[in-house]
Amino acid sequence: MRNDRVFTVRDILERPVFGRARLAAGQEGLDRQVGWVHVLEITNVSPFVSPHDLILSTGLWLQSEDGREAYLMQLIHREAAGLCVEFGTSIDGIPEALIELANEHQFPLIVFEQPVRFVEITQDIHSLLINHQHQLLKSLETYSRELQQRTLQSTDMSAVLELLHMYASKPIVYISSMEAGSFVPGLAPEMEQAIYSWYSQEVEQLNLNDSATELWFHMDEEHALLCYPVVCFGQVFSAIGMVVHPATAVEYLKLLLDYTAKAAAALTLRTQFLEEKMVRSQNELIQDLMNGHIQQEEQARTRMGLRLLVKGQYWFAGGVLEIEHRLKGTGRERMEANHQDILVLLRSLLKKNHLTSLLMLKNNQIYLCCAKEESRTSSRQQLMQVLEGITQHIKRFAGTNLKQVEIHAGFGRLRNQLTPLKHSLQEAYQVIEVARSVKPMKHVHFYDRMGIYQMLKAMPPSLLQSFAMDHLGVLMEHDRNHQLRLVETLHAYLSNFGSKRAAAAQLFVHRQTLYNRLEKLEELLGPDYMQQDKRLCLEMALLANDMIEGGEGQSS
Repeated sequence: MRNDRVFTVRDILERPVFGRARLAAGQEGLDRQVGWVHVLEITNVSPFVSPHDLILSTGLWLQSEDGREAYLMQLIHREAAGLCVEFGTSIDGIPEALIELANEHQFPLIVFEQPVRFVEITQDIHSLLINHQHQLLKSLETYSRELQQRTLQSTDMSAVLELLHMYASKPIVYISSMEAGSFVPGLAPEMEQAIYSWYSQEVEQLNLNDSATELWFHMDEEHALLCYPVVCFGQVFSAIGMVVHPATAVEYLKLLLDYTAKAAAALTLRTQFLEEKMVRSQNELIQDLMNGHIQQEEQARTRMGLRLLVKGQYWFAGGVLEIEHRLKGTGRERMEANHQDILVLLRSLLKKNHLTSLLMLKNNQIYLCCAKEESRTSSRQQLMQVLEGITQHIKRFAGTNLKQVEIHAGFGRLRNQLTPLKHSLQEAYQVIEVARSVKPMKHVHFYDRMGIYQMLKAMPPSLLQSFAMDHLGVLMEHDRNHQLRLVETLHAYLSNFGSKRAAAAQLFVHRQTLYNRLEKLEELLGPDYMQQDKRLCLEMALLANDMIEGGEGQSS
Protein backbone atom coordinates (compact mmCIF):
# COMPACT_ATOMS: atom_id res chain seq x y z
CA MET A 1 0.00 0.00 0.00
CA ARG A 2 1.35 3.45 -0.89
CA ASN A 3 1.41 5.36 2.36
CA ASP A 4 2.19 8.66 0.69
CA ARG A 5 -0.80 8.52 -1.62
CA VAL A 6 -3.86 10.77 -1.29
CA PHE A 7 -7.40 10.16 -2.46
CA THR A 8 -8.61 12.30 -5.33
CA VAL A 9 -11.96 13.10 -6.88
CA ARG A 10 -11.06 10.55 -9.58
CA ASP A 11 -10.67 7.84 -6.90
CA ILE A 12 -13.95 8.80 -5.24
CA LEU A 13 -15.91 8.55 -8.51
CA GLU A 14 -14.82 4.92 -8.77
CA ARG A 15 -16.49 4.01 -5.46
CA PRO A 16 -19.78 1.97 -5.77
CA VAL A 17 -21.78 4.70 -4.01
CA PHE A 18 -20.97 6.99 -6.96
CA GLY A 19 -22.17 4.43 -9.51
CA ARG A 20 -25.15 6.58 -10.52
CA ALA A 21 -23.22 9.89 -10.52
CA ARG A 22 -21.83 11.73 -13.50
CA LEU A 23 -19.30 14.51 -13.89
CA ALA A 24 -21.07 17.64 -15.11
CA ALA A 25 -18.04 19.98 -15.14
CA GLY A 26 -14.41 20.29 -14.03
CA GLN A 27 -12.88 17.36 -15.95
CA GLU A 28 -9.40 18.86 -15.49
CA GLY A 29 -9.79 19.00 -11.72
CA LEU A 30 -10.24 15.27 -11.07
CA ASP A 31 -6.84 15.08 -9.36
CA ARG A 32 -7.92 17.39 -6.55
CA GLN A 33 -7.29 15.80 -3.15
CA VAL A 34 -10.28 14.68 -1.06
CA GLY A 35 -9.65 14.95 2.66
CA TRP A 36 -13.21 14.80 4.03
CA VAL A 37 -16.85 14.69 2.95
CA HIS A 38 -19.82 16.47 4.51
CA VAL A 39 -23.29 17.80 3.73
CA LEU A 40 -23.77 21.55 3.52
CA GLU A 41 -26.94 23.41 2.50
CA ILE A 42 -26.42 26.95 3.79
CA THR A 43 -25.38 29.73 1.42
CA ASN A 44 -22.59 31.24 3.57
CA VAL A 45 -20.25 28.25 3.36
CA SER A 46 -16.84 29.89 3.90
CA PRO A 47 -16.60 29.39 7.69
CA PHE A 48 -17.53 25.71 7.38
CA VAL A 49 -15.40 24.56 4.43
CA SER A 50 -11.74 23.53 4.69
CA PRO A 51 -9.31 22.76 1.87
CA HIS A 52 -9.92 19.33 0.26
CA ASP A 53 -13.52 19.07 1.53
CA LEU A 54 -15.98 17.35 -0.84
CA ILE A 55 -19.39 18.99 -0.41
CA LEU A 56 -22.73 17.16 -0.77
CA SER A 57 -25.86 19.27 -1.44
CA THR A 58 -29.48 18.93 -2.55
CA GLY A 59 -29.10 22.24 -4.43
CA LEU A 60 -31.37 24.43 -2.30
CA TRP A 61 -29.05 27.34 -3.05
CA LEU A 62 -29.86 26.96 -6.77
CA GLN A 63 -33.54 27.76 -6.32
CA SER A 64 -32.69 31.45 -6.12
CA GLU A 65 -30.92 33.02 -9.10
CA ASP A 66 -29.21 35.56 -6.82
CA GLY A 67 -26.02 34.30 -5.27
CA ARG A 68 -25.57 31.09 -7.29
CA GLU A 69 -22.20 32.06 -8.71
CA ALA A 70 -21.10 33.61 -5.40
CA TYR A 71 -21.86 30.28 -3.67
CA LEU A 72 -19.73 28.35 -6.14
CA MET A 73 -16.91 30.89 -5.91
CA GLN A 74 -16.87 30.50 -2.13
CA LEU A 75 -16.13 26.79 -2.55
CA ILE A 76 -13.47 27.50 -5.16
CA HIS A 77 -11.73 30.10 -3.01
CA ARG A 78 -11.79 27.76 0.00
CA GLU A 79 -10.01 25.15 -2.16
CA ALA A 80 -12.76 22.57 -1.75
CA ALA A 81 -12.24 19.28 -3.58
CA GLY A 82 -15.55 19.51 -5.46
CA LEU A 83 -19.33 19.76 -5.22
CA CYS A 84 -21.88 16.92 -5.49
CA VAL A 85 -25.50 17.95 -6.23
CA GLU A 86 -28.55 15.68 -5.98
CA PHE A 87 -31.40 16.07 -8.52
CA GLY A 88 -35.00 15.33 -7.71
CA THR A 89 -35.21 16.73 -4.20
CA SER A 90 -34.82 20.48 -4.66
CA ILE A 91 -33.70 20.95 -8.27
CA ASP A 92 -33.63 19.06 -11.57
CA GLY A 93 -30.74 20.75 -13.37
CA ILE A 94 -27.71 23.04 -13.13
CA PRO A 95 -27.59 26.33 -15.05
CA GLU A 96 -25.11 26.45 -17.92
CA ALA A 97 -23.45 29.54 -16.41
CA LEU A 98 -22.40 27.52 -13.35
CA ILE A 99 -21.07 24.69 -15.51
CA GLU A 100 -18.95 27.18 -17.46
CA LEU A 101 -17.69 28.74 -14.20
CA ALA A 102 -16.73 25.31 -12.82
CA ASN A 103 -14.89 24.40 -16.03
CA GLU A 104 -13.07 27.73 -15.99
CA HIS A 105 -11.68 27.04 -12.51
CA GLN A 106 -11.19 23.28 -13.07
CA PHE A 107 -13.60 22.64 -10.20
CA PRO A 108 -15.32 19.21 -10.28
CA LEU A 109 -19.11 19.44 -10.33
CA ILE A 110 -20.78 16.03 -9.82
CA VAL A 111 -24.50 15.36 -10.15
CA PHE A 112 -26.74 12.49 -9.07
CA GLU A 113 -29.61 12.14 -11.55
CA GLN A 114 -31.80 10.59 -8.84
CA PRO A 115 -32.03 11.10 -5.06
CA VAL A 116 -29.35 9.23 -3.05
CA ARG A 117 -28.68 8.63 0.63
CA PHE A 118 -25.96 11.06 1.63
CA VAL A 119 -25.34 9.08 4.82
CA GLU A 120 -24.18 6.08 2.76
CA ILE A 121 -21.76 8.28 0.81
CA THR A 122 -20.26 9.91 3.91
CA GLN A 123 -19.92 6.55 5.70
CA ASP A 124 -18.19 4.95 2.71
CA ILE A 125 -15.73 7.78 2.06
CA HIS A 126 -15.01 8.40 5.73
CA SER A 127 -14.27 4.71 6.29
CA LEU A 128 -11.89 4.79 3.33
CA LEU A 129 -10.06 7.87 4.65
CA ILE A 130 -9.93 6.72 8.27
CA ASN A 131 -8.65 3.27 7.36
CA HIS A 132 -5.96 4.84 5.24
CA GLN A 133 -4.98 7.13 8.12
CA HIS A 134 -4.84 4.12 10.44
CA GLN A 135 -2.55 2.27 8.03
CA LEU A 136 -0.36 5.36 7.75
CA LEU A 137 0.04 5.57 11.54
CA LYS A 138 0.86 1.86 11.72
CA SER A 139 3.48 2.34 9.01
CA LEU A 140 5.03 5.25 10.90
CA GLU A 141 5.11 3.22 14.10
CA THR A 142 6.86 0.37 12.30
CA TYR A 143 9.30 2.81 10.72
CA SER A 144 10.07 4.36 14.08
CA ARG A 145 10.86 0.96 15.60
CA GLU A 146 13.11 -0.08 12.71
CA LEU A 147 14.81 3.31 12.76
CA GLN A 148 15.53 2.97 16.47
CA GLN A 149 16.98 -0.50 15.96
CA ARG A 150 19.31 0.67 13.19
CA THR A 151 20.57 3.67 15.15
CA LEU A 152 21.25 1.46 18.18
CA GLN A 153 23.13 -1.14 16.15
CA SER A 154 25.62 1.25 14.52
CA THR A 155 26.47 4.86 13.76
CA ASP A 156 26.37 4.24 10.01
CA MET A 157 24.13 6.89 8.42
CA SER A 158 23.81 4.90 5.18
CA ALA A 159 21.66 2.27 6.93
CA VAL A 160 19.26 5.01 8.01
CA LEU A 161 19.11 6.48 4.51
CA GLU A 162 18.36 3.10 2.94
CA LEU A 163 15.51 2.51 5.39
CA LEU A 164 14.03 5.94 4.61
CA HIS A 165 14.28 5.25 0.89
CA MET A 166 12.46 1.94 1.34
CA TYR A 167 9.53 3.59 3.15
CA ALA A 168 9.31 6.78 1.10
CA SER A 169 10.05 5.33 -2.35
CA LYS A 170 11.70 8.66 -3.19
CA PRO A 171 15.33 9.62 -3.89
CA ILE A 172 16.98 10.44 -0.55
CA VAL A 173 19.53 13.21 -0.02
CA TYR A 174 21.89 13.62 2.96
CA ILE A 175 24.22 16.65 3.06
CA SER A 176 26.63 17.22 5.93
CA SER A 177 28.99 20.03 6.87
CA MET A 178 31.46 17.51 8.31
CA GLU A 179 31.52 14.65 5.80
CA ALA A 180 30.70 13.75 2.20
CA GLY A 181 27.04 13.80 1.21
CA SER A 182 25.00 10.74 0.22
CA PHE A 183 22.35 10.24 -2.46
CA VAL A 184 20.16 7.09 -2.42
CA PRO A 185 20.03 6.34 -5.29
CA GLY A 186 22.47 8.63 -7.08
CA LEU A 187 21.13 11.70 -8.90
CA ALA A 188 22.31 13.43 -12.04
CA PRO A 189 25.64 15.24 -11.38
CA GLU A 190 24.19 18.66 -12.15
CA MET A 191 21.31 18.05 -9.73
CA GLU A 192 23.68 16.92 -6.97
CA GLN A 193 25.84 20.02 -7.48
CA ALA A 194 22.77 22.27 -7.34
CA ILE A 195 21.78 20.69 -4.02
CA TYR A 196 25.29 21.16 -2.59
CA SER A 197 25.27 24.83 -3.59
CA TRP A 198 21.83 25.40 -2.11
CA TYR A 199 22.85 23.73 1.15
CA SER A 200 25.97 25.84 1.59
CA GLN A 201 24.12 29.08 0.81
CA GLU A 202 20.78 28.51 2.53
CA VAL A 203 20.97 25.73 5.12
CA GLU A 204 24.39 26.09 6.78
CA GLN A 205 23.63 29.75 7.59
CA LEU A 206 20.10 28.98 8.73
CA ASN A 207 18.71 31.11 11.55
CA LEU A 208 16.68 28.53 13.45
CA ASN A 209 14.72 31.21 15.31
CA ASP A 210 13.31 32.69 12.10
CA SER A 211 12.86 29.61 9.91
CA ALA A 212 10.41 26.75 9.74
CA THR A 213 11.62 23.20 10.34
CA GLU A 214 10.99 22.09 6.78
CA LEU A 215 12.82 23.61 3.84
CA TRP A 216 12.02 23.55 0.13
CA PHE A 217 14.38 23.80 -2.82
CA HIS A 218 12.54 23.92 -6.16
CA MET A 219 15.03 22.71 -8.77
CA ASP A 220 12.73 22.68 -11.80
CA GLU A 221 9.09 22.10 -12.73
CA GLU A 222 9.34 18.36 -12.06
CA HIS A 223 11.72 18.19 -9.09
CA ALA A 224 11.76 19.76 -5.63
CA LEU A 225 13.81 18.90 -2.55
CA LEU A 226 11.87 18.65 0.72
CA CYS A 227 14.50 18.95 3.42
CA TYR A 228 14.77 18.90 7.23
CA PRO A 229 17.86 20.28 9.03
CA VAL A 230 19.69 18.06 11.53
CA VAL A 231 20.21 20.27 14.59
CA CYS A 232 22.49 19.71 17.60
CA PHE A 233 23.15 22.34 20.27
CA GLY A 234 21.20 24.87 18.19
CA GLN A 235 23.60 24.39 15.27
CA VAL A 236 22.81 22.92 11.82
CA PHE A 237 25.27 20.10 11.19
CA SER A 238 23.57 18.41 8.24
CA ALA A 239 20.28 18.08 6.41
CA ILE A 240 18.21 15.16 5.20
CA GLY A 241 15.61 15.32 2.46
CA MET A 242 13.94 13.67 -0.48
CA VAL A 243 13.32 14.63 -4.08
CA VAL A 244 9.60 14.88 -4.88
CA HIS A 245 7.32 16.33 -7.52
CA PRO A 246 6.27 19.86 -6.48
CA ALA A 247 2.60 18.82 -6.52
CA THR A 248 3.11 15.66 -4.42
CA ALA A 249 1.18 15.33 -1.16
CA VAL A 250 3.90 15.37 1.50
CA GLU A 251 2.16 15.00 4.88
CA TYR A 252 3.36 11.43 5.35
CA LEU A 253 6.79 12.21 3.90
CA LYS A 254 7.21 15.11 6.34
CA LEU A 255 6.64 12.76 9.27
CA LEU A 256 9.20 10.32 7.91
CA LEU A 257 11.74 13.12 7.50
CA ASP A 258 11.04 14.51 10.96
CA TYR A 259 11.67 11.11 12.57
CA THR A 260 14.81 10.62 10.50
CA ALA A 261 16.24 14.09 11.23
CA LYS A 262 15.90 13.46 14.97
CA ALA A 263 17.58 10.05 14.59
CA ALA A 264 20.38 11.65 12.56
CA ALA A 265 20.88 14.27 15.30
CA ALA A 266 21.17 11.49 17.89
CA LEU A 267 23.72 9.69 15.70
CA THR A 268 25.73 12.89 15.29
CA LEU A 269 25.83 13.44 19.04
CA ARG A 270 26.76 9.84 19.71
CA THR A 271 29.54 10.01 17.14
CA GLN A 272 30.88 13.15 18.80
CA PHE A 273 30.80 11.55 22.26
CA LEU A 274 32.55 8.44 20.91
CA GLU A 275 35.27 10.69 19.58
CA GLU A 276 35.72 12.09 23.08
CA LYS A 277 36.85 8.63 24.19
CA MET A 278 39.70 8.74 21.68
CA VAL A 279 41.28 11.98 22.85
CA ARG A 280 43.92 10.46 25.14
CA SER A 281 46.60 10.74 22.47
CA GLN A 282 45.60 14.36 21.89
CA ASN A 283 45.91 15.09 25.61
CA GLU A 284 49.36 13.52 25.66
CA LEU A 285 50.47 15.57 22.65
CA ILE A 286 49.23 18.84 24.16
CA GLN A 287 50.94 18.01 27.45
CA ASP A 288 54.20 17.22 25.64
CA LEU A 289 54.02 20.49 23.71
CA MET A 290 53.19 22.50 26.83
CA ASN A 291 56.10 20.93 28.72
CA GLY A 292 58.54 21.40 25.83
CA HIS A 293 59.15 17.67 25.38
CA ILE A 294 58.89 17.87 21.58
CA GLN A 295 61.64 19.80 19.87
CA GLN A 296 61.23 18.55 16.29
CA GLU A 297 58.52 20.34 14.31
CA GLU A 298 58.09 17.41 11.93
CA GLN A 299 57.51 15.04 14.85
CA ALA A 300 54.88 17.33 16.33
CA ARG A 301 53.02 17.68 13.03
CA THR A 302 53.11 13.93 12.41
CA ARG A 303 51.59 13.21 15.82
CA MET A 304 48.88 15.77 15.12
CA GLY A 305 48.06 13.97 11.88
CA LEU A 306 49.13 16.74 9.50
CA ARG A 307 50.58 15.93 6.12
CA LEU A 308 54.01 17.24 5.31
CA LEU A 309 53.89 20.17 2.91
CA VAL A 310 56.23 20.51 -0.05
CA LYS A 311 54.98 24.04 -0.72
CA GLY A 312 53.04 26.47 1.38
CA GLN A 313 52.69 26.55 5.15
CA TYR A 314 50.34 25.95 8.07
CA TRP A 315 48.94 28.51 10.46
CA PHE A 316 48.68 27.28 14.06
CA ALA A 317 46.48 28.87 16.72
CA GLY A 318 46.72 28.02 20.41
CA GLY A 319 43.97 29.11 22.75
CA VAL A 320 42.17 28.62 26.04
CA LEU A 321 38.44 28.59 26.82
CA GLU A 322 37.75 29.17 30.49
CA ILE A 323 34.32 28.11 31.78
CA GLU A 324 33.08 30.20 34.70
CA HIS A 325 30.13 28.94 36.79
CA ARG A 326 28.56 32.01 38.34
CA LEU A 327 25.71 30.19 40.11
CA LYS A 328 26.67 29.39 43.66
CA GLY A 329 26.16 25.80 44.72
CA THR A 330 26.43 24.30 41.23
CA GLY A 331 27.03 20.57 41.76
CA ARG A 332 30.14 18.85 40.46
CA GLU A 333 28.11 16.57 38.18
CA ARG A 334 26.27 19.53 36.66
CA MET A 335 29.53 21.39 36.09
CA GLU A 336 31.15 18.39 34.40
CA ALA A 337 28.08 17.89 32.21
CA ASN A 338 28.31 21.54 31.13
CA HIS A 339 32.01 21.12 30.36
CA GLN A 340 31.32 18.07 28.20
CA ASP A 341 28.53 19.82 26.29
CA ILE A 342 30.81 22.76 25.50
CA LEU A 343 33.68 20.43 24.55
CA VAL A 344 31.50 18.38 22.18
CA LEU A 345 30.11 21.56 20.59
CA LEU A 346 33.61 23.03 20.20
CA ARG A 347 34.94 19.85 18.58
CA SER A 348 31.97 19.74 16.20
CA LEU A 349 32.35 23.39 15.18
CA LEU A 350 36.06 22.93 14.53
CA LYS A 351 35.32 19.87 12.42
CA LYS A 352 32.54 21.66 10.58
CA ASN A 353 34.98 24.45 9.67
CA HIS A 354 37.55 21.87 8.48
CA LEU A 355 40.14 22.72 11.14
CA THR A 356 42.52 20.00 12.30
CA SER A 357 42.56 20.40 16.07
CA LEU A 358 43.79 19.18 19.43
CA LEU A 359 41.59 19.64 22.49
CA MET A 360 42.19 18.94 26.15
CA LEU A 361 39.74 19.54 29.00
CA LYS A 362 41.34 20.14 32.39
CA ASN A 363 39.19 21.29 35.29
CA ASN A 364 37.24 24.28 33.93
CA GLN A 365 39.59 25.05 31.04
CA ILE A 366 39.74 23.75 27.48
CA TYR A 367 43.14 23.93 25.83
CA LEU A 368 42.93 24.25 22.06
CA CYS A 369 45.39 23.97 19.22
CA CYS A 370 44.15 24.09 15.62
CA ALA A 371 45.89 24.09 12.26
CA LYS A 372 44.88 25.42 8.86
CA GLU A 373 46.83 25.06 5.64
CA GLU A 374 47.34 28.40 3.92
CA SER A 375 45.93 28.60 0.40
CA ARG A 376 44.42 31.08 -2.00
CA THR A 377 41.11 30.87 -0.16
CA SER A 378 42.48 30.44 3.36
CA SER A 379 44.76 32.90 5.13
CA ARG A 380 45.86 33.88 8.62
CA GLN A 381 43.16 36.56 8.81
CA GLN A 382 40.45 34.11 7.73
CA LEU A 383 41.55 31.64 10.40
CA MET A 384 41.12 34.37 13.00
CA GLN A 385 37.65 35.12 11.64
CA VAL A 386 36.66 31.45 11.85
CA LEU A 387 37.91 31.19 15.44
CA GLU A 388 36.09 34.41 16.33
CA GLY A 389 32.85 32.99 14.92
CA ILE A 390 33.29 29.72 16.83
CA THR A 391 33.99 31.62 20.06
CA GLN A 392 30.90 33.79 19.65
CA HIS A 393 28.74 30.73 18.92
CA ILE A 394 29.94 28.93 22.06
CA LYS A 395 29.31 32.05 24.14
CA ARG A 396 25.76 32.30 22.77
CA PHE A 397 25.16 28.61 23.44
CA ALA A 398 26.35 28.94 27.04
CA GLY A 399 24.30 32.09 27.60
CA THR A 400 21.14 30.52 26.18
CA ASN A 401 21.32 26.90 27.33
CA LEU A 402 23.52 26.78 30.44
CA LYS A 403 22.46 28.42 33.68
CA GLN A 404 24.77 31.31 34.64
CA VAL A 405 27.76 29.95 32.76
CA GLU A 406 30.14 32.47 31.18
CA ILE A 407 32.85 31.67 28.65
CA HIS A 408 36.18 33.53 28.60
CA ALA A 409 38.32 32.89 25.54
CA GLY A 410 41.79 33.87 24.43
CA PHE A 411 44.09 32.95 21.54
CA GLY A 412 47.82 33.51 21.36
CA ARG A 413 49.73 34.88 18.39
CA LEU A 414 49.16 32.80 15.23
CA ARG A 415 52.38 31.04 14.24
CA ASN A 416 53.75 28.91 11.42
CA GLN A 417 55.08 26.28 13.82
CA LEU A 418 53.37 23.91 16.24
CA THR A 419 56.18 23.44 18.76
CA PRO A 420 55.84 26.96 20.35
CA LEU A 421 52.31 26.03 21.58
CA LYS A 422 53.42 26.73 25.15
CA HIS A 423 54.02 30.39 24.30
CA SER A 424 50.67 30.65 22.46
CA LEU A 425 48.83 29.36 25.53
CA GLN A 426 50.64 31.80 27.80
CA GLU A 427 49.58 34.63 25.50
CA ALA A 428 46.02 33.26 25.50
CA TYR A 429 45.98 33.48 29.31
CA GLN A 430 47.10 37.10 29.10
CA VAL A 431 44.23 37.87 26.69
CA ILE A 432 41.71 36.37 29.12
CA GLU A 433 43.16 38.23 32.11
CA VAL A 434 43.16 41.58 30.33
CA ALA A 435 39.65 41.03 28.93
CA ARG A 436 38.34 40.24 32.42
CA SER A 437 40.02 43.23 34.08
CA VAL A 438 39.67 45.99 31.45
CA LYS A 439 36.14 46.67 30.23
CA PRO A 440 37.06 48.10 26.79
CA MET A 441 38.96 44.84 26.11
CA LYS A 442 36.08 42.56 27.13
CA HIS A 443 35.39 41.34 23.58
CA VAL A 444 39.03 40.98 22.48
CA HIS A 445 39.98 37.32 22.01
CA PHE A 446 43.34 37.53 20.22
CA TYR A 447 46.77 38.48 21.52
CA ASP A 448 47.50 40.30 18.25
CA ARG A 449 44.63 42.70 19.02
CA MET A 450 45.67 43.60 22.59
CA GLY A 451 47.77 46.55 21.45
CA ILE A 452 49.60 48.34 24.27
CA TYR A 453 48.28 45.81 26.79
CA GLN A 454 50.80 43.31 25.39
CA MET A 455 53.58 45.40 26.93
CA LEU A 456 51.69 46.23 30.12
CA LYS A 457 50.84 42.58 30.73
CA ALA A 458 54.48 41.62 30.27
CA MET A 459 55.50 43.93 33.15
CA PRO A 460 55.74 42.46 36.68
CA PRO A 461 52.70 43.50 38.79
CA SER A 462 54.90 45.29 41.33
CA LEU A 463 56.56 47.37 38.61
CA LEU A 464 53.18 48.10 37.01
CA GLN A 465 51.76 49.31 40.30
CA SER A 466 54.85 51.38 41.02
CA PHE A 467 54.64 53.01 37.59
CA ALA A 468 50.95 53.88 38.09
CA MET A 469 51.63 55.34 41.54
CA ASP A 470 54.58 57.40 40.30
CA HIS A 471 52.40 59.20 37.77
CA LEU A 472 48.92 59.11 39.34
CA GLY A 473 49.61 58.81 43.06
CA VAL A 474 49.13 62.50 43.77
CA LEU A 475 45.72 62.42 42.03
CA MET A 476 44.64 59.25 43.85
CA GLU A 477 45.55 60.81 47.19
CA HIS A 478 43.61 63.97 46.37
CA ASP A 479 40.58 61.91 45.29
CA ARG A 480 40.60 59.99 48.57
CA ASN A 481 40.57 63.23 50.56
CA HIS A 482 38.35 65.46 48.42
CA GLN A 483 36.26 63.15 46.15
CA LEU A 484 36.91 65.23 43.03
CA ARG A 485 37.29 62.24 40.68
CA LEU A 486 40.46 63.66 39.20
CA VAL A 487 41.76 60.31 37.90
CA GLU A 488 38.49 59.72 36.06
CA THR A 489 38.53 63.30 34.75
CA LEU A 490 42.07 62.93 33.43
CA HIS A 491 41.10 59.66 31.74
CA ALA A 492 38.11 61.28 30.00
CA TYR A 493 40.08 64.38 29.00
CA LEU A 494 42.93 62.40 27.43
CA SER A 495 40.70 59.81 25.76
CA ASN A 496 38.79 62.66 24.06
CA PHE A 497 42.05 64.21 22.77
CA GLY A 498 41.74 67.31 24.96
CA SER A 499 38.17 68.16 23.92
CA LYS A 500 36.54 69.83 26.93
CA ARG A 501 33.03 69.52 25.52
CA ALA A 502 33.38 65.78 24.87
CA ALA A 503 35.03 65.17 28.23
CA ALA A 504 32.27 67.03 30.11
CA ALA A 505 29.63 65.02 28.23
CA GLN A 506 31.36 61.73 29.04
CA LEU A 507 31.63 62.66 32.73
CA PHE A 508 28.05 64.03 32.86
CA VAL A 509 29.24 67.30 34.48
CA HIS A 510 28.77 70.98 33.69
CA ARG A 511 31.49 72.64 31.60
CA GLN A 512 32.53 74.91 34.52
CA THR A 513 32.89 71.90 36.80
CA LEU A 514 35.27 70.38 34.28
CA TYR A 515 37.26 73.64 34.10
CA ASN A 516 37.69 73.63 37.88
CA ARG A 517 38.92 70.04 37.80
CA LEU A 518 41.34 70.75 34.95
CA GLU A 519 42.80 73.63 36.94
CA LYS A 520 43.36 71.26 39.86
CA LEU A 521 45.00 68.72 37.49
CA GLU A 522 47.40 71.39 36.24
CA GLU A 523 48.17 72.39 39.80
CA LEU A 524 48.96 68.81 40.87
CA LEU A 525 50.60 67.49 37.70
CA GLY A 526 52.28 70.67 36.49
CA PRO A 527 51.42 72.93 33.57
CA ASP A 528 53.21 70.68 31.10
CA TYR A 529 51.17 67.53 31.70
CA MET A 530 49.70 67.71 28.19
CA GLN A 531 53.15 67.75 26.56
CA GLN A 532 53.76 64.62 24.51
CA ASP A 533 56.23 62.78 26.76
CA LYS A 534 54.33 63.39 29.96
CA ARG A 535 50.95 62.79 28.34
CA LEU A 536 52.11 59.37 27.06
CA CYS A 537 53.29 58.42 30.55
CA LEU A 538 49.96 59.48 32.04
CA GLU A 539 48.00 57.50 29.43
CA MET A 540 50.11 54.40 30.14
CA ALA A 541 49.65 54.87 33.87
CA LEU A 542 45.87 55.14 33.45
CA LEU A 543 45.78 51.90 31.46
CA ALA A 544 47.97 50.21 34.05
CA ASN A 545 45.70 51.46 36.83
CA ASP A 546 42.66 50.01 35.01
CA MET A 547 44.40 46.62 34.85
CA ILE A 548 45.33 46.76 38.53
CA GLU A 549 41.83 47.73 39.68
CA GLY A 550 40.21 45.18 37.37
CA GLY A 551 42.54 42.45 38.62
CA GLU A 552 41.71 43.29 42.22
CA GLY A 553 38.02 43.17 41.41
CA GLN A 554 38.38 39.73 39.84
CA SER A 555 40.36 38.48 42.83
CA SER A 556 37.77 39.72 45.30
